[in-house]
Amino acid sequence: MDALRVPRSVEQVFADFKCRRAALIKALTTDMHKFYQECDPEKENLCLYGLPNEKWEVNLPVEEVPPEIPEPALGINFARDGMQEKDWLSLVAVHSDSWLLSVAFYFGAHFGFGKNDRKRLFQMINELPTVFEVVTGSAKQSKDSARSNGNKSKPNGNKSRTFEPHPKAKVAPPPNEAGESDGDEAEEEQGTTCGACGDDYAADEFWICCDVCERWFHGKCVKITPAKAEHIKQYKCPTCSSKRARVQI
Repeated sequence: MDALRVPRSVEQVFADFKCRRAALIKALTTDMHKFYQECDPEKENLCLYGLPNEKWEVNLPVEEVPPEIPEPALGINFARDGMQEKDWLSLVAVHSDSWLLSVAFYFGAHFGFGKNDRKRLFQMINELPTVFEVVTGSAKQSKDSARSNGNKSKPNGNKSRTFEPHPKAKVAPPPNEAGESDGDEAEEEQGTTCGACGDDYAADEFWICCDVCERWFHGKCVKITPAKAEHIKQYKCPTCSSKRARVQI
């Protein structure tokens, strides 16, 4: 911990961010087949780490609590065979972006960054495409679109509508015959995405909510059917179940 007390610059933290980011992008693109094989669903909870030397590794989470630095998403291997490959890689990419930001601002907090330094660090990070954008190809598409429109492209105003189920419901209710929900429920059909694959709600899909983390999941992503859900008193998603198992051990 003594090293954390040594003043560090925004540039040094940003350099660390870029190296870890490069490692994660490599795992999810050029080394994708090797990464896929290492994420065996039969193994314990695995995490994808991007290292400061631009190398990546799939490994078990650290044992110490709390960890020295924030930990990546736990158990990414469990969803590997239950999703389309590109969807699974996109999901890991989204969680990787979140982890990179948490590590960068963790260092910023320990090194005593003030408001201006934090703002500058975020601006430097924000100039780079996210891991998700690189993996899905949207970064290139965005650049090409901006170039074709003379850098005057406007954001698409058609936002996808998603379903926000009632917080006490265990299974997402289907729309009525008109294809819409009534009353206040219609206002709640905003912003829900699956905690496993990251896709938006669709009216013809079964959803279930974790009673621990309160995230919603496609039944197919967590291998729960409507019939099985009827007999579950308290549902715990794979991540929360794995965390509980680790605590008991």
